[in-house]
Amino acid sequence: MSPPSRRGAHYERWLADRVQQAVQPPVPAATAVLLRQAAGGLQTLLLRRNPDLPVMGGVWVFPGGRVDPQDRDAADEPYDPYEAARLAAVRETAEEAGLRLERRSLVRFSHWAPPPDFDHQLATWFFLAPAPTQAVQVDGREISEHAWLSPAEAIRRHFAAGSTWFLPPTFVTLHDIQGFTTVDGALAAAKRRQPTFYDTRLATTTDGQEVTLWGGDAGYESGDPDLPGPRHRLCASEGQPWRLERSDAGGLT
Repeated sequence: MSPPSRRGAHYERWLADRVQQAVQPPVPAATAVLLRQAAGGLQTLLLRRNPDLPVMGGVWVFPGGRVDPQDRDAADEPYDPYEAARLAAVRETAEEAGLRLERRSLVRFSHWAPPPDFDHQLATWFFLAPAPTQAVQVDGREISEHAWLSPAEAIRRHFAAGSTWFLPPTFVTLHDIQGFTTVDGALAAAKRRQPTFYDTRLATTTDGQEVTLWGGDAGYESGDPDLPGPRHRLCASEGQPWRLERSDAGGLT
């Protein structure tokens, strides 16, 4: 079943299907993609996870983490999973980067879910948000450093480092926002569109290329990446440059 393209009940039904299919139910999580205006255009905040962490150590990420019980308790009554995700993104940004966000400023942008057999089952909402004016103060424990970069510069550094900077959701999100030069333009475009759902499947082509497939790819439903047709995938084999393939323009339109 392909993930839905609309909000509300469609998302809840899709999430219920994943709970039934997964070995472990996906854990709700949230991420804040903070945007600020700089002399050269749009910049976003990236945080480096402490290299000593056993999970994703040294990887660069956007601020974010799991939806905690306190986020669920503070969400509107009756329980609103979107509001809980916003609260989690706000809380995690404060904890990891020392920045205080206005939760109403967060705009739903995308939703990411890993394959059912993936070790870390996080179903993560990505939100775009204007960055506050305070200085970033990383916690020094989970996060070791930070950088404000244009999406294009962040992608360039990823390739220069040998494809070790990012996980696929961060890499794809940077591609999605790199066409915008202003914060207002990116936020306005995100408000006009529906969130993109990335329900991930992994496959290997006959020539050994590892690919990550999403809805809309010709091989998504069957799991056969060699099928001809539309493409919505990331080719990310170890030791090779990552390549995002889309039949449409992708990003914010």
